[in-house]
Amino acid sequence: MEPSRFTLKNFNLQCGATLPEANLIYQTYGQLNSDKSNVILYPTSYGAQHPDIEWLIKPDSILDPNQHFIIIPNMFGNGLSSSPSNHSDCKLAESGFYFTHLDNVRAQKQLLDSLKIKQLALVYGWSMGAQQAYHWGALYPDMVDRIAALCGTAKTTDHNKIFLQSLRTALTADQAWNGIIFETIPDRGFKAFARIYASWAASQAYYRQGIYSQFGYDSLEDYLIRGWEANYRKRDPHNLLAMIDTWLHCDVSNNSIYQGNYEKALKSITAKTFVMPATTDLYFTPEDCKAEADLIPNVKYLPIPSIWGHRAGNPYQNPEDENFIKEAIRELLEDK
Repeated sequence: MEPSRFTLKNFNLQCGATLPEANLIYQTYGQLNSDKSNVILYPTSYGAQHPDIEWLIKPDSILDPNQHFIIIPNMFGNGLSSSPSNHSDCKLAESGFYFTHLDNVRAQKQLLDSLKIKQLALVYGWSMGAQQAYHWGALYPDMVDRIAALCGTAKTTDHNKIFLQSLRTALTADQAWNGIIFETIPDRGFKAFARIYASWAASQAYYRQGIYSQFGYDSLEDYLIRGWEANYRKRDPHNLLAMIDTWLHCDVSNNSIYQGNYEKALKSITAKTFVMPATTDLYFTPEDCKAEADLIPNVKYLPIPSIWGHRAGNPYQNPEDENFIKEAIRELLEDK
């Protein structure tokens, strides 16, 4: 099924720019019930487009399309919705242009308004999807019944920013970068970028046990090339930078409602919220996630016991973590 397009006219961004036309590309799964009470919003994560994360939408998996109407809105900058690769007005931070999660969530809200959807049974998000879920809970508390925030925080920590800057610096250190755009494919940049990402996204125990060898990789280098580098080479490098810029600017309180009061923003979330870090996540650490959970009134802190690190929250190769998440979401959705 082809995805749908929702166009926003003269869409004002938080960075100060205005897009004459901003396009939000989205995919839906399942059927909307008569009172529109079965909607799950499932925002995308870093580098992902909706086909990359829809694997868990199936009967007897984490999100069941037989029970719920599930919407995946593609994040700005991901190459489907308005992005540097497909929209000439979309630039990068070097030009003073960037998207924020406030932009993403405001656009998603307008999409839901157009569909006459007034309530969300669940906002389910992993990584940057979890960041958007927190924004939904704080910006539209009366509209969100439940949140599942997997391996993500409502505000990017300083330590996380260093990780992101290392990715950005590696990609733009390539000779293809002229300070504003890439003039050719940044081959060396992609190589460095993928290896930094691989080192952070899975735990030391994952590599010590050589888990990657179970999936047909001949060596660690083979895994890095085919399992990481090849995947990021599918994405336009400008889009990769754009999504990093969004991640760097993530702060649930940076808006006119909360005016920088981070604790107030989290305390304003009324949704039943499951905060689900991975016990071995190296950049959305359990400690950081627990500190945020302690500020949310109606919360359950439920770490995923896994050596898969950050990737435990998107366990498409990992049935044990998939089952853990599936049971948690079943519990959350059954909680009336």
